[in-house]
Parts: sequence; structure tokens; C-alpha cells
Amino acid sequence: MNVYPLPAADLKGEGMTSQRARDRLATSLKEGGIEDARVIDVIRNTPRHHFIDQALHSRAYENTALPIGHGQTISQPWVVARMTEALLEFGTPQKVLEIGTGSGYQAAILSALVPQVFTVERIEELLRQARRRFRQLGLTNLRSRYDDGKLGWPDEAPFDAIILTAAGDTIPTRILDQLSPTGVLVAPVGSPSRQTLIRMRGDGQGDFVQEELGAVSFVPLLGGIG
Repeated sequence: MNVYPLPAADLKGEGMTSQRARDRLATSLKEGGIEDARVIDVIRNTPRHHFIDQALHSRAYENTALPIGHGQTISQPWVVARMTEALLEFGTPQKVLEIGTGSGYQAAILSALVPQVFTVERIEELLRQARRRFRQLGLTNLRSRYDDGKLGWPDEAPFDAIILTAAGDTIPTRILDQLSPTGVLVAPVGSPSRQTLIRMRGDGQGDFVQEELGAVSFVPLLGGIG
């Protein structure tokens, strides 16, 4: 949905942020079981090093989570790919809600694949940094909000898809209520020591079919703003 307008040199990178490093990451995603070519291509072409501190640029295209401050992380690329792939498997949602903007990387990936992305972040400084990155990348189909993520974005509901990038013991009812009757929700659920990635699909009659997609590790889903 977007073509990144940063200067070519910034997009291309060099050394550990070069296209060769990104191609290696894409290959590792394929080898790790990611099947959606659209998702792999977007991750290959998205400058992940723009979403982390410069001191960590040499690790930007490793398949690992990295710190972004405030006790938060930018997720492992494989996890971003798997969650995105799970969200798109049954069709392209027109309107997606993300809970937990963080660095902005997951939202940027989604913005290249779906028409509209809405993202909510409870830590003001992280959102300020993410918004700057969104502007630099020219992501015009993405809206962000500083608020308690557990509240979702009720003014814009319903959403065709919802993705959570932090784990709670359960999915907050307020968020689930903002999913369309046939929508898809992907989220980590569980305690810090044991989390499972789940996908919930609405059947159009008010019920949901739930699937477990594997073990994951995310920061906790917190309420309030900070």
C-alpha cells in the first residue's frame, strides 16, 4: 500500500543494514516456515534499522527481538511475519487495529499490506518516536493514538482484524467487542513464563473459533498510560 520515500541511500543501507543482510533475513523466514510471499517481501524491503537505536543497527536484520527502551522490545522478525501471515491468511482485511505501537515496525509492515491501519500506544515517548518514523517513511494510510491500549479504538470500530503485540492472561472484552462479526484477531495470551499465540475468527453469529499457533514471548499487556 505504501512505497517508502526515504532517500535511496537510507533505504539501501550498508554493511549490516544492506540489502544483502535483508535478503538473508528473508531467506531465514522462509526456512523458518513463513509461506506468504507478500509478507516476506515487505519485511525484506522495510528498513528495520530505522525502528531501533543507531547503536543496534548492526543487529537490525538478525532474527531476534531488540530493546527499544521503556522496558519494551521490537519483536523478532519471524514473529512479526507469523502474526502478519496469520492475520492475512483468509483474505486482506480493509481496516486493522494494532494494540501496542512500540517502535512502529509491526504497524509499518501492516501498512504495506492493508488499506488502513490504526495503532494505539500507551507510552507517549515511544509513540512520538514511532510517529516520526511513520512520517519519514510516508505512511499515509496509518493513524496512531496515545491511549490505554486495553480500551482499543472504539470510535473507529468495528475492525476487520486486530493484532495485539503484548500478552495478557485473556483478550480484553473491550477489544474483542471492536472486532467485526467475521473478523480475525491475533494475539499472544498467557503468563510471562508461558505464552501462546492465538488466532480468533468470528463466525458471523457472535461466536469465535480459536486456534493456537505456537509458543511466543512478549512483554505484558498493561493498562493506563505512561
